[in-house]
Amino acid sequence: MTMQAPAIVDVRPADRAASNGIVRWLRGIGIRQVRLACGLVMFSYIFSHFFNHALGNFSYATMEAWLRFHVWWWRIPVVNFTLYAAASIHFGLGLWALYQRRTFRYTFIEITQLLFGLSIPLLLASHFGIVRLGGVMFGRDPPFYAAPLLAYWVTRPHMMYVQFVLLTVAWVHGCIGLYFWLRLKPFYRWAWPLLFAIAVLLPPLAMTGTHRGAHEVTELAQQPQWRAAHIKPTPPAQRAAIEDITLYYFPIAYGAAILLVFAARGVRALIERRRGSIIVSYPGRKVRTPRGLTILETSLRYNVPHASVCGGKARCSTCRVRVISDRAALPPPTGRESFVLARVGASANPAVRLACQLRPKGDVAVIPLLPANIGADFVRNRNRVNIGEEHYVVSMFIDMRGSTRLAETRLPFDTVFLINRFLEAASQAVVDSGGQPNQFVGDGLLALFGLDCDPATACRQAIRAAAVVASNVEYMNHELAGELQQPVQFGIGIHGGEVIIGDIGFRDHTVFTALGDPVNVAARLQDMTKAHNCSVIISEEVYRRAGLPSDRLTRTEVSIRGRDQAMTVCTVTEPALLASLLDEQAEPEPAAISA
Repeated sequence: MTMQAPAIVDVRPADRAASNGIVRWLRGIGIRQVRLACGLVMFSYIFSHFFNHALGNFSYATMEAWLRFHVWWWRIPVVNFTLYAAASIHFGLGLWALYQRRTFRYTFIEITQLLFGLSIPLLLASHFGIVRLGGVMFGRDPPFYAAPLLAYWVTRPHMMYVQFVLLTVAWVHGCIGLYFWLRLKPFYRWAWPLLFAIAVLLPPLAMTGTHRGAHEVTELAQQPQWRAAHIKPTPPAQRAAIEDITLYYFPIAYGAAILLVFAARGVRALIERRRGSIIVSYPGRKVRTPRGLTILETSLRYNVPHASVCGGKARCSTCRVRVISDRAALPPPTGRESFVLARVGASANPAVRLACQLRPKGDVAVIPLLPANIGADFVRNRNRVNIGEEHYVVSMFIDMRGSTRLAETRLPFDTVFLINRFLEAASQAVVDSGGQPNQFVGDGLLALFGLDCDPATACRQAIRAAAVVASNVEYMNHELAGELQQPVQFGIGIHGGEVIIGDIGFRDHTVFTALGDPVNVAARLQDMTKAHNCSVIISEEVYRRAGLPSDRLTRTEVSIRGRDQAMTVCTVTEPALLASLLDEQAEPEPAAISA
């Protein structure tokens, strides 16, 4: 009897990575993300409702037909519960955000969103009371378009204007929220004309649609039979009870809730004064601030220039700072802060924090990492910001020889054309081999290998790229043989080692590049190709890591400026030989034949 081995569950790295990604995403959900999700649920209801109004431009019958589908969908128990839960949570979190906000230095669009949001419940109360509260309190069937339109256009005409104001206020509040969210997305640049057209056109279409539908209802109401079938007046006692709630008790309760928020803010301010203050140090300036404020709130309170594209909502990461003082007393990053920092590649450095999330308990010194004047374009165009890290990189310098002589005998346009053709041939070879063209300096190119692979692979990629550069330049010389007095020549220097990679520059003019001795050595090796009458010089470090045999190329020792000891390098006259060496290494050895 044979025993079967127990099954082994194969947990693949991709599955583990996906699982870890989901966990990080869930941990990154904060209060603002919940409020955004609730706002999207309500906005979908508003969009469907306003679209329904706009159908009145066709006919009242079209409005009623779509309304039945609209009511059916939003009255499904799960959907209905989601809608009212989203409205309640969104309103509650809005009051919480009002309490949390430490400064009222709003921009115009922010203050518009706040005031419109606070006014929506008061404008909505009367309409909600007739349409929904009457059904809950007295078991009345929910009215369709006929009764509200007749009431607002005939019985109580002033309510028509109230509804139009409500429509505009609710729509503008929702669109501003969507704008703050979507403007950071990469697709916003090409999508905004369509979104803007919808935002501008839908409200007036909804108004004209309801106005036309109301006129049709007014004409139909002249028919006693139609009126009896579609218009069911609310009894005076029920109307009085509903109006007491919507026009008296609710505004009082709502106003009390707003006052309670500001009272809580006052109590918090008194408590913070008793706790004392801390000193936040910026480059060239120190400010004393109440304990409990975030770094960004401190910057805004004391007019310290500080980037914050999303307004401190922990979405854009532009407010991040480098803490240069003792970090031991700082609170750990929240789940949302860790998520945002990881998204932009800054989570590996514990000194980098989000200013909108960091609430120091003691004195702290920080340096804002981004200029205060950056906008949403920076966030859309830069998914990751490289703050600096050590990494093994293979640097390759490629230089076009004789470009100065070409410039002396050709028109400027022809010279630029030839140099661009050369750089195109070299860059394409780098990309095809797995590298990244990094910097273009005149007629030369710096390429980097190993940014996303292991050192051995990076070395092989760089060596193969040298062979492909030679092939591409040879093809270019063949194409331009009629215009060139002699073929274009080049020199390549390759060296690898630990370097610092990161974004270097000033404000919007930054580039991702590598800094360190290995980069400088690669440039020196490229310069030596002329003296050694060869096309490529490869350092022994790269050749050895690539796993190639050391006896197939000419080896020599060279002196590098700035180094005390000589370096062993391999010189290559025919770069095509490099490709053959790599291919030989990749060929599997023949399997042994067993008897």
